Amino acid sequence: MVRDVKRKPSELLRFLIAVVLVLGIGAIVVLRVTTHGPARPAAAIAPAAPPPPLPAPSTEACGTDGWRDAAAANDRSLNSLVWSPFGRAETGWATYAPLIGREAGTRCGPATAGFAAAYARWQAAHKLDPDGIVKESDFATMRNAMALRRPFVQQTAQGLCPAAPADTALAAAAPAESYGGKPIQLRESALTAYRRLVAAARAEGVAHGEVLKLVSGYRSPAEEAQRCSGGGCNTLTRAHCSAHRTGLAMDLYLDHPAGQDPTSTDDANRAAMARTPAYRWLVVHAGDYGFLPYPFEPWHWEWTGEPP
Repeated sequence: MVRDVKRKPSELLRFLIAVVLVLGIGAIVVLRVTTHGPARPAAAIAPAAPPPPLPAPSTEACGTDGWRDAAAANDRSLNSLVWSPFGRAETGWATYAPLIGREAGTRCGPATAGFAAAYARWQAAHKLDPDGIVKESDFATMRNAMALRRPFVQQTAQGLCPAAPADTALAAAAPAESYGGKPIQLRESALTAYRRLVAAARAEGVAHGEVLKLVSGYRSPAEEAQRCSGGGCNTLTRAHCSAHRTGLAMDLYLDHPAGQDPTSTDDANRAAMARTPAYRWLVVHAGDYGFLPYPFEPWHWEWTGEPP
């Protein structure tokens, strides 16, 4: 005989509280990987695995048979997909194409069969439908993986805002290293890594003139508070607790349309930057020097050689 089990009100209350906590933690993770702002406390998060190694351009078959329909679908959506990958409506995924290809482990262009084949392998590895077609639901998985590699996000996802470094830990970039010659500071180790990265980019012909100069670096907590004093903080682009307070985040100058600000989040500006040789070089090589991207802002990179 099966007996009816009556639960005490206190047991039901504890059960409901547990459900709310689980749902809340999931929501916090989503919030943290799509904004710079602080979050409520969450469980510890393991860093995401790095992207696969890229094949040499000369040896990769970008015209792979069997993926032409998927390639055609990607070609159509590249500049027409209506979606909100970071919570703000956008059209097309061309801005993210270099990073998507990097995560999938391919150097092939986004409209090629080789890109679709590599993307399908990435989908299969993440238990997604391996059809080779870029979709918003798939990109959420990729976006989260990229975000959770960033030590800054790993801390803020737990409700922690890293303390600013001591003044003695900061070093000043030379005027010739900054865009417009303005004063910029970074942690000394991050500045050293930046110089190594620029030297390599220059040797390969992608850093010239103002390209890859520093637009922004360390911002003190007081400066962040001032930036937020007019409201509109804790969004995609501005926060009370941003990675810049660590002294490890930097904004780099990339070629951009005339009349635009170097860090304008206008969709056309970001898409133009994503097409530059310098940005494409960063996507492939910045990780070799310890730098990780913030996908929504092509100019924003964070050094990971020491904790925030």
